[in-house]
Amino acid sequence: MGGNNTQTKFILLGITESPHAQTPLFVLFLLIYIVTLMGNVGIITLVRVSPSLHTPMYFFLTHFAFIDICYSTVISPRMLADLLSEDKTISFTACMMQFFTFAFLATIECHLLAMMAYDRHVTICQPLLYVTIISSRVCWQLVASSYLLSFLSAIIYTWSVFGGSFCGPNHIDHFFCDVVPVLKLVCSDTHSSEMVIFALFTINVIGTGMVILLSYISIIRTVLRMCSAQSRARAFHTCTSHLMVVSIFFGTGLFMYLQPSSSHRSLDKLASILYTAVTPMLNPFIYSLRNKEVKGALIKCVRRLFNPWHRTRAVS
Repeated sequence: MGGNNTQTKFILLGITESPHAQTPLFVLFLLIYIVTLMGNVGIITLVRVSPSLHTPMYFFLTHFAFIDICYSTVISPRMLADLLSEDKTISFTACMMQFFTFAFLATIECHLLAMMAYDRHVTICQPLLYVTIISSRVCWQLVASSYLLSFLSAIIYTWSVFGGSFCGPNHIDHFFCDVVPVLKLVCSDTHSSEMVIFALFTINVIGTGMVILLSYISIIRTVLRMCSAQSRARAFHTCTSHLMVVSIFFGTGLFMYLQPSSSHRSLDKLASILYTAVTPMLNPFIYSLRNKEVKGALIKCVRRLFNPWHRTRAVS
């Protein structure tokens, strides 16, 4: 891959070139990264130890939390190191692998969000068939197929970005190896690469977005036909956490990748920070603070952990 390249390394320009801003940003993003790890590990642990959360929705959520941990780890440690280091060089191979892993994980997240939307659709629109449609076997098949499809897509993404000739400048105006800033450094014609990337983007992002949209259209139609206002409110409440995560993830991603390449400016770095650092941190809090089942399971776990007397009384 990239056999015609003359570049053996790149230089990441990072978030900012201001020396006074680098230390405060390091502290900020270190805290964000730590909270991201703790929050997502907490979600995974909570689902594992709480029988009430052993459902397909939370099965998908544990995979989503795991991917968030990996997703953030691909970007944040390197970004943190560069904020304190004068040497911001990254080898061609390391840059390529960072992009491959990032593309792989981001694509999986799109598919997982679509699966979670479909799960909500079946829960609300076809509750009597839920156990049959969303069985444990189906869950594993969906997740495995998403990992495989994302892996294959990431290979093609990476070949499209790094398969050209890099014979000019080697300064990447970004804090990680992303598609737009790297393609700007390609000396050869990138039209065919951009077409392949756009096709994959359409399949993986627009395709999963359509699944989510159609699922929620069906959900809204079903909910509006419910006679009880309480039932409608409960149905909508079960979807709010997922909708918030979808809005943040797809909103920042579409802003970054669907605008013309000539329009990319420093504002893109802010959008990238949102979906690579901030969103993985917010996701576990959105699901825990906006979800009664998660809050209930968390309260039970805390009581069992810190209140043996309550646990003994509950058993008796």
